[in-house]
Amino acid sequence: MTPPHIALVEDDDALRDDILMPWLLAHGFHCDGFGSAAALRGAMQKAPYDIVILDVGLPDANGFELARELHRTMRIGIVMLTSRDATTDRVRGLNEGADAYLAKPVDLDELVATLHSVLRRLRPEPLVDNVWQLTVGGWCLVAPNGRRIALNVAERKVLGLLMEVPGAVVPRADMAAALSEDIYDFDPHRLEMMVHRLRSKIADATGEALPLRTVRGTGYVMMT
Repeated sequence: MTPPHIALVEDDDALRDDILMPWLLAHGFHCDGFGSAAALRGAMQKAPYDIVILDVGLPDANGFELARELHRTMRIGIVMLTSRDATTDRVRGLNEGADAYLAKPVDLDELVATLHSVLRRLRPEPLVDNVWQLTVGGWCLVAPNGRRIALNVAERKVLGLLMEVPGAVVPRADMAAALSEDIYDFDPHRLEMMVHRLRSKIADATGEALPLRTVRGTGYVMMT
């Protein structure tokens, strides 16, 4: 599946280039950054986007008016990201066509989860009920109860290996090779801590325990 293509329209260079874009890239999004409405319009003449993350206070446009323009002229997801968090502003943004309205400072995990939520509307995918599965190019894990959690690069690699061969043991060496270019320089405790954090993260987000079992001295297995 083609990675979701995101346009990030934010005139704060540090926030856009140093914080938001690296986080989105690390979670599987193809992201282009723009500092103005004019730059966005120019780029959209050359390539389509799945979602626009849009600041309200742009130097050359009103973000609410731009959201209305995008909503009326194309099929695209719109996530407004702004320091204006008054209820009236939030309601206006949603009325102008935004799929979501997030206030700064934004929680980065919430931003990623919101983008996946918007993508589900834009790219509906057939899912099998009552099983654990990866979707959206492997960047999102779906629990049997339908709840989803966005994955970072390392989590995606590890779960991809495990879910490719359900019921079979994946050796620690194979997982280390996926996470490092030099497995001999890879700290095995890093893998153990990552699996521990991943289990906790998934349980907190989905309310279900990931059926991942440790095979002592060998590796891990995803139970079916």
